[in-house]
Amino acid sequence: MKVCSHKGVQVAVLTRNEHCPPHVHAGTPAWDARFEFSFWHNGVRLWDVSPAQNEPNAAVLEALRQVLKQSQVLHRARTLWWRSRGTLCLERQHWDAVAEEAVSPQLRRFGTVPIQSARFDPLANKTVLHLTGQPYPLEIEL
Repeated sequence: MKVCSHKGVQVAVLTRNEHCPPHVHAGTPAWDARFEFSFWHNGVRLWDVSPAQNEPNAAVLEALRQVLKQSQVLHRARTLWWRSRGTLCLERQHWDAVAEEAVSPQLRRFGTVPIQSARFDPLANKTVLHLTGQPYPLEIEL
């Protein structure tokens, strides 16, 4: 599903055989870049490019990353991911309230709380986390 395009490069959330973490594909017939995004912060990072021998220059990849960081584009990517995948990829993760981030339980940080469930509210543009032992959900405005 198309998220946007930038200078002829299509950016999309694919709907078949996709997996966590949340990401979009951007590219041309010669190369495909994956950019990872989150449902608890507004950062976007380049994940990988394949095939490596056809990788575009760093300026092209950074321009795409900056486009993806735009609030309306990132919101569309999140909405399409949530609607097609039905997950925020936060299952079996823990919430670190001090650092305000999701972390793997293998990191064994003191004071983290298991995430029981997570959902994205596209209309309010927020993530809702249900944490173990907490009476009220944690709402993260994006």
